[in-house]
Amino acid sequence: MTLQDQLNPETAVTVGRITAAHGIRGEVKVEPLTDFPRRFQPGSTLWLDGAPHDVERGRPQGRSVIVKLSGVETRTQAEALAGKALLAPEAAQIEDEGVYYLHDVIGLRVEDTAGEALGRLAEVLSTGSNDVYVVRGDRGELLLPALDDVIRQVDVPGGRILVDVPEGIEFSKPAPPRKRRPSGREKQEAGGKGDSATS
Repeated sequence: MTLQDQLNPETAVTVGRITAAHGIRGEVKVEPLTDFPRRFQPGSTLWLDGAPHDVERGRPQGRSVIVKLSGVETRTQAEALAGKALLAPEAAQIEDEGVYYLHDVIGLRVEDTAGEALGRLAEVLSTGSNDVYVVRGDRGELLLPALDDVIRQVDVPGGRILVDVPEGIEFSKPAPPRKRRPSGREKQEAGGKGDSATS
């Protein structure tokens, strides 16, 4: 089996998008679409146009990452890659307790500690300080901070999230869909999976 044969579209995840060439030695500027920066560490393997490339160098630059891929040696070669996606064969393993992939929790039913159904988890908003779980159901939309005393249990195999709704947080009518470009953390392009996590 070749390395190329190991890239299964059902499990592959998009971890970055090349935005431009950088310098004259074949480096590219990459927009990360992952919560796991180790994807761009030297020695990692990423797929580009269905072929594997080793990461020879990788360093952060602002919100981007400057990456040197094997087989890309000149600025001309790097310029031709602008707009292309970088893929990994599967989602990264999560070892931290209480951290989950977005694609694993979106759609789970949400119940309060009294057993009342509140709706389903529609999206997770990243606010900087903590994530916010957006629950939508027949009663409207509920915004819950992703704190330990609010999100009491996430049972992915059981398809349920158990919450303790703080006093003062009530349902509201859902806002109309926002027309905006999805952030990297929301993109789930390959195999329906993403490489971003929530806690």
